Amino acid sequence: MMGKIILDKMAMQRALTRITYEIVEKNKGVEDLVLIGIKTRGIFLANRIANRLQQLENVTIPVGELDITNYRDDIEHDSMSSDVKMSNNKIDFSIEGKRVILVDDVLYTGRTVRAALSAVMDLGRPKSINLAVLVDRGHRELPIRADFVGKNIPSSQKEKIKVYVSEIDDKDAVELIKVLLKMGSQHDAKIFDIRRWICVPWQGVWFISNNDRGISCKFNYERLSGNYF
Repeated sequence: MMGKIILDKMAMQRALTRITYEIVEKNKGVEDLVLIGIKTRGIFLANRIANRLQQLENVTIPVGELDITNYRDDIEHDSMSSDVKMSNNKIDFSIEGKRVILVDDVLYTGRTVRAALSAVMDLGRPKSINLAVLVDRGHRELPIRADFVGKNIPSSQKEKIKVYVSEIDDKDAVELIKVLLKMGSQHDAKIFDIRRWICVPWQGVWFISNNDRGISCKFNYERLSGNYF
């Protein structure tokens, strides 16, 4: 896998600051505002936004921690009670009549957010629910949209977005990771790297070239068949 830093520490700080100002503007202040971070990195981002809100408005904003595992749509949970589903969460305040801001690191298919919405509704009836994400990478499978976005990063489904937070990763960054593709049959010519490395089999030998770099080489097909490069 090959990675490229899309947001460094300073860019992440600017993105979170922009989200903070947008939250204040949209809600015309911070009255009745609560933040709920989606585990794992969404929790740390929610706390950072809360700290910025306190600096701006001189008000302490409640922050909750939400684990959506028991609300995922690929897990059988019909027999679980609401108390069991919410047992791993740390939300020690009422959301009744509150303006809830869900915070996550990356918005992708929308399934994590759908699960989070179900969990929040089990807690009570908030006045509103908005979504803040550091990165929106597209490829939605559900009709879900973020209200506050730090950075839109167009990506393919063969790429990954990795968010690092200093609290657990020892650095702040957002990385776009390009995943190498697996080799196909010896009769197929496959592009296996985003940099246009092209593999063409001929008489049991892989001929590999990269037009961008003017590099070419060959490998024995039997040695490399089925492996990653």
